[in-house]
Amino acid sequence: MLKKYIVLFLAIVMLTHAAASGAAANRLVRVPTAWMDEFETFLMWYAKEKQWDKEVGLDIEMHQYNSGEEILSALPTGAWVYAGVGVIPAIMGNMRNNVTAIAIGADEAAANGVVVRADSAIAAVKGWNKDYPEVLGSPDTVRGKTFLVSDLSSSHYALSSWLGVLGLQDSDIIMRDMVQGLVVANFENRIGDGVALWAPQLYLALEKGGVLAADLKTCGKSSYTYIIANAAYANEHPEITAKFLSVYFKAVDEYMSKSPEVFLQDYRRFYLAWAGKDYDEAVLRRDMKSHQILDLPEQQQFFDESNGRSLAQKDLEAIARFFGNMGRLGREEILKIDASSYASDKFIKLVPPNLKLKK
Repeated sequence: MLKKYIVLFLAIVMLTHAAASGAAANRLVRVPTAWMDEFETFLMWYAKEKQWDKEVGLDIEMHQYNSGEEILSALPTGAWVYAGVGVIPAIMGNMRNNVTAIAIGADEAAANGVVVRADSAIAAVKGWNKDYPEVLGSPDTVRGKTFLVSDLSSSHYALSSWLGVLGLQDSDIIMRDMVQGLVVANFENRIGDGVALWAPQLYLALEKGGVLAADLKTCGKSSYTYIIANAAYANEHPEITAKFLSVYFKAVDEYMSKSPEVFLQDYRRFYLAWAGKDYDEAVLRRDMKSHQILDLPEQQQFFDESNGRSLAQKDLEAIARFFGNMGRLGREEILKIDASSYASDKFIKLVPPNLKLKK
């Protein structure tokens, strides 16, 4: 008889626990987000693996896209409320889709570049512009050539910056717009004279016999990926936005507290499990090295608007003006450059310092 009561008691405990767990799950706020197979996505994926979103009452859904342009196109459907994108989609999203930058993903200046073939005349010229001694190419070797690139992306910014170093602009070359995966495949099949890529595809092209003509860093440019928000949703739900950022910065704190080598296998598993891509460790190490992340205090300072326009605002505005001067923005968009509010410090200020990590 005693045994029967013990079994009954244990069953009741288990049912009560299951009901409580179900009720807790029902209380989680669903947060759809959009990402590409990039470094900053790994940080949020890692946080999800640790279930840090559930600790703050969120269920962060991570949806995959091929480009920032695809992410922006999905916004009107309600497919996401926060996203990780390159600097150009952050600008275009603000001008066209009412999004605002709320944090930095990473400094990826060394992860966006132009690759040409080793036997190209472009690769034979180095330091044509003495102010940029590491940059390959010259006006004569580049003008009229065909380059494959994802239009209005961070890799496009790298291509345009390289052309600027050589005294050229977009109109001096032939540009073919295509997604990054196709860019690499076409390069391997010797289509086009060069390609513009972001990491890790950049390193795949180099492994296939390519030579780095320039990256944004050698062109003297900075380039951040940004965490952006649907401005209407973020302003309506500032507390959810702050919680979302707190989850992200937990991953940032964890990553910065250790050697990147500690995360190598997790990084490989992320690409395989989430993006369906298996990169060798040499590519992944190079990709991790080329992305520099900023901690919460640094980012709060970068977004701070207490003394006027923030550094984030100035960064985005300068790149918008760069593309405007290159003739890549419409007349109405050019008029918006100085008037647009590209970034907000409203939400990052709400993220508490000294985030506690559960091991």
